[in-house]
Amino acid sequence: MIPAAGISATTRRSSDLSKHSAEVFAEPENHPVTVTRRDGAALVLMSQREAEGRARLLDFAAQLITVTLDENGTLAERMVKAFPWMLALSPSDRESCAQDLVDAARASFATNQPHLAIAELTSWKETATAVAAGLGSADLDWLDVGETVERP
Repeated sequence: MIPAAGISATTRRSSDLSKHSAEVFAEPENHPVTVTRRDGAALVLMSQREAEGRARLLDFAAQLITVTLDENGTLAERMVKAFPWMLALSPSDRESCAQDLVDAARASFATNQPHLAIAELTSWKETATAVAAGLGSADLDWLDVGETVERP
């Protein structure tokens, strides 16, 4: 049996589910497990977190494909259409965000690690939300090296 692309090579027989159920059900917490059956196609056990991560990555991939099919404008300008929250970022941050998201997506696809792209997407979206809320525009008073602050 050839494991599906990106699925862990850990394989269990369906009979292991009845003989060693606790052990078999604990494994998907760490990685997907392929369960082979004599009378049917193999099944894959994985945590809900893993399944949701894969679904989010596929949704993100669909958005990126839509962006790449658009030929009008820069990458950042096309990405803003798919991710309007990017409008809260400065033009230079939009460029950085667009490239970072593409790079993280490529790394996720290449390593089968959905969290890489999802974490990058979440990080940039939260940054845009903070900027939109005005959290990035406050004037800061920087302390000199060695300067201390008295307790209130």
